[in-house]
Amino acid sequence: MFYQRFTFRLLINIMIINALSFLLGYLILKTQLWFTIAGVSCILIISIFSLYNYINQIRADIKRFILAVKTRDHTLNFRNKSTKGSFPDLYESFDEIIRTHKDIQLEQDAMFQLIRTILQQVPVGVIVLKDNTNPDQAEISFFNEAAAALLKVPSYKYWHRLKEHLPIFTTEIESIQKGGKRFLELKIQEKLIQLSTEVIPINLYNTNYRIISFQNIKDEIEQKEIEAWNRLIGVISHEILNSITPISSLSDTVNSMVSNKDALNKEELEDLKPAIQAIKRRSLGLLDFVKDYRLIAELPTPELESHSIGDILQHIQVLMQPFAAAKNVKLSIGQTSSKITVSVDLKLVEQAMINLITNSIHALEEVDQPEIEIDYRLEQNKLFIDVSDNGKGIEPELAEKIFVPFFTTRKNGSGIGLTITRNIMKMHYGSLEVSSVPHQKTIFSLVFNYV
Repeated sequence: MFYQRFTFRLLINIMIINALSFLLGYLILKTQLWFTIAGVSCILIISIFSLYNYINQIRADIKRFILAVKTRDHTLNFRNKSTKGSFPDLYESFDEIIRTHKDIQLEQDAMFQLIRTILQQVPVGVIVLKDNTNPDQAEISFFNEAAAALLKVPSYKYWHRLKEHLPIFTTEIESIQKGGKRFLELKIQEKLIQLSTEVIPINLYNTNYRIISFQNIKDEIEQKEIEAWNRLIGVISHEILNSITPISSLSDTVNSMVSNKDALNKEELEDLKPAIQAIKRRSLGLLDFVKDYRLIAELPTPELESHSIGDILQHIQVLMQPFAAAKNVKLSIGQTSSKITVSVDLKLVEQAMINLITNSIHALEEVDQPEIEIDYRLEQNKLFIDVSDNGKGIEPELAEKIFVPFFTTRKNGSGIGLTITRNIMKMHYGSLEVSSVPHQKTIFSLVFNYV
């Protein structure tokens, strides 16, 4: 009602206080009615105190509201005052804000529980670490069941407790605290596991966290190894049979020609020569095949040194420009002045680049305006050295087969160049990637970790 509104009550109180003050002054100056003066003084003091309490009560309500919002106290309400108080609209807004705040909090809690439940159910180990100025006292905010099962430890609350039980694991995690991936081999309770581990740093509300995720990929790796071995055995068997079959056939022919004979005439010797020469050629081919296999299996351990991308590209330009020119292929190499450095074994990386460029040159045969472009790029903590050409490209059905040892689409190819190149990149903890649009553009990329 109108008489309960703040403005009306404030004006009435001020008018009463002013009237009482004027009356008190008049009585003191003009009369000797001390009893009346004392009564008016008491009424004036009570009016002032009442006004103070009234304003102070509103101030206290606002303070209670602010405190409730800060402390997320959703039990507070102003339901009575929103209908009877001096500021019904204000108190109604207070109630609405508290209800909205409560709904948001409930929604956030529900979403948190949903995410927490999902993370508890996934087969990937997840640990959320809250960074601290003292690493030994860093708090673990989340430790899911998969992580506890994989590491065979309880869900620890502090990082140093986990460090006491699994120093190898925690040391590797701390070495990539700025983010990155690692493959770890751990022996836990006499069982060897291989973990694919990733660390993602994140800042929330001015607090640094690290999300550590990992999973056991031993079974997956073993399955991939079996598939790779099956493909390799298939190729090796094919190559060996191709060499052994004619050798066996020719050996039977030679044997039938010389069996039960003490001497051979000139005509018989002339007939033997082609067979023996064929046996020699196929034997040498088989020997070369074995040498190629040894070349794949016995790559030297990389001796890593810091080299700038510019230097690497300049070396490749010097090495491959004459060969490309002899094949009438335009070789374009960019950013040879780059000072970005990466730790590599220069000889091995050069070998990988030579293999890719050589493959591109062969892919450009019978192509109008053949061109090879070499450049680098940085993307998401990765350094890519791209070798692209406008050759015939790679058909989608061959994309998985080109990395199988001894598989080749060239008539006289050995089928080991890409295998060696990929192995070189694995030894540098990198990878070899390919994308191809047949007869338009094919890009092979050497991918290095760049942190």
